[in-house]
Amino acid sequence: MEATPRRHAAATAAAVVLAGGSGTRVGAERNKVYLPLRGRPVLAWSLATFTGMADIGVVVLVVRDADRESAERVLAEHALAGVEVVTGGATRQESELAGLRRLAGRIEDGAVDAVLLHDAARPLVGRPLVAAVLAAARESGGAVPGLWRDDLATAAPDGAGLAGAGPGPLVAVQTPQGFRAAPLLAAYEEAARCGFAGTDTASCMQRFAPEVPVRRVPGDERNFKITYAHDLVVAEHALAASG
Repeated sequence: MEATPRRHAAATAAAVVLAGGSGTRVGAERNKVYLPLRGRPVLAWSLATFTGMADIGVVVLVVRDADRESAERVLAEHALAGVEVVTGGATRQESELAGLRRLAGRIEDGAVDAVLLHDAARPLVGRPLVAAVLAAARESGGAVPGLWRDDLATAAPDGAGLAGAGPGPLVAVQTPQGFRAAPLLAAYEEAARCGFAGTDTASCMQRFAPEVPVRRVPGDERNFKITYAHDLVVAEHALAASG
């Protein structure tokens, strides 16, 4: 059995928050993470979750170059001090790598031992879920939150009908996805050399670091992604209900 790596005496976790989306499907003319949600931009909610956690020592925000001024304004107006802003790439993979490269020196010297990667468009992520993902990542190597799905079916190849229930068990994957920092950075650098673009963090790790176990931790129904206009309405009601 492989021993759990020893942590640097002052090691901390880092969060990389990805804010490179658009507003196309939500019906907006600007990046959806800057739309208002109960008095704060969508982006500010998840940033506040991470910056308020003692176990998260570094928060990196990855933005589009066109949004950099907007991002800096959100940080200033909502007292999100200490968040490091970097410009991402044309794809999610490139943006994740940009965030990891910002942390590279601290990963290499052991100051950052685990990294959580999160979509800014999931504003209702809670600290208990973040803590659970981080603990599982440190213990096992990798962790992904997911909700069991029993409402999926397999479509016939010609699209003429449904071929029955989907293969199970299936989960709807969420973020943050967490991994030990050193193998995560190494996998992303190798992916860049190979020109690989994964669908999420776990897909890259499964391809370039298959020896790293990836545990599922129970996801949270509230931790949904803002994709369409009605998602903002649902998020408003969820926040109102929680006080």
